[in-house]
Amino acid sequence: MGILNVTPDSFSDGGRFVTVDTALAHAEQMIAEGADMIDVGGESTRPGGEPISVEDEIERVVPVIEALTRRTNVPISVDTTKSEVARAALDAGAAIVNDISALRFDFYVADAVARADAGLVLMHSRGTPATMHRLPPVADIMHEVTHSLRASINMAERRGVKRESIVIDPGIGFGKSQEQNLELIAKVDQLIAAFPDYPLLIGTSRKSFIGRILANNSDRLHGTMATITASILHGAHIVRVHDVKATVETIRVAESIRDNPGQM
Repeated sequence: MGILNVTPDSFSDGGRFVTVDTALAHAEQMIAEGADMIDVGGESTRPGGEPISVEDEIERVVPVIEALTRRTNVPISVDTTKSEVARAALDAGAAIVNDISALRFDFYVADAVARADAGLVLMHSRGTPATMHRLPPVADIMHEVTHSLRASINMAERRGVKRESIVIDPGIGFGKSQEQNLELIAKVDQLIAAFPDYPLLIGTSRKSFIGRILANNSDRLHGTMATITASILHGAHIVRVHDVKATVETIRVAESIRDNPGQM
């Protein structure tokens, strides 16, 4: 899943793709490099981020989604927590809604997804983008993530979202400590075992916990690829990334190792 932020303030690439032309060019580049889907986000969810209005978010994402669906058959996802934005994006041609609140902020997102027979990514998070970095860590992050995601899955299915349309995401970096982010990556296989009916998405790309490990101000590319490798070896089905070409090559090697018939 290639990340396309059409925002002025995203933590990594804010302001780079805010026009339809620049967004379209970047999406086409990611598709050429091997992206299987494109995730369009109009509101930054970085720690400390400020919310924007429904109208502003729709104005940012809908023209880009309309342009992309005219140019490519690759599925387009919209990264939003608002049901009004989800409906507008789905009407514009999006096939997936990626909700970082897992319906906590607006459970009508599930209604919009069910009506459109679309896909839904449910990501675990705590607090809001404005508060999550100040929350004290929970005692048992695996229990917290599995318990919360089960509640979100149940709500989505009760509101008509098909089971086969749901993807889960443990929400790396969203209200977790450094150690908990690493624990979740190391235990991806346990999360998959807890949710055998749902594909698992991991989003670690360029996140601050990688920078803290490396203790530098690099672009965090190599650290990201390390987390991608670990996630794939533990069974992750989808990875959400900024750097598609490097990720495709990393996955190809990691899968070759994982699927080596000589392994016991």
